[in-house]
Amino acid sequence: MAAELFALDAVAPQPWRNGGGVTRELFAWPRDPTWRVRISVADIDADGPFSPFDGVERWFATIHGRGVELDFGGTKQHVTLADAPLRFDGALAPMCRLLDGPSRDLNLMLRDARGAMVRVVDHRPWSPAGDACALFAAVDGVVHAQGPRDRVPARSLLVYTRPPATLRFAADHDLGAPVGWWLQWSPLERP
Repeated sequence: MAAELFALDAVAPQPWRNGGGVTRELFAWPRDPTWRVRISVADIDADGPFSPFDGVERWFATIHGRGVELDFGGTKQHVTLADAPLRFDGALAPMCRLLDGPSRDLNLMLRDARGAMVRVVDHRPWSPAGDACALFAAVDGVVHAQGPRDRVPARSLLVYTRPPATLRFAADHDLGAPVGWWLQWSPLERP
């Protein structure tokens, strides 16, 4: 049940493949260009298209700012702090329009893997269904993992490569906004 912590502020921003923004890769497995799981945080400062990721299932959540409107060729979807994470085909590369200023967004990308992203409910237990899982904390708090406790600073990712049966995040303060997001994944068998 070992956990590894990745601080967003310690990761240097990298330009998007299409040059339309910057991203900070917090975690990739395996750590090479053929990753199967990738967790990153993107800073979106201007309207423009997303980079296409063929063969990638993508989960996307706004973690700071007013959010974005994604246009999937005529079908528009708002993603704000109040919304659940959005799942979509990474090959679609939607057009992105900022709703009211810059947006910071959490991404879970899965290639030859299945997974999900859900908002954390403060103090409520969560049972991961994947082979591995993580918490992205929006605020300072403590993760309770069937006995052990891990302090997690705001804007950090805590990854469990062997997750416990249940986890619970307790935020230090209720700020009236999301306290974090749970992520989970399992690699699929390759033919």
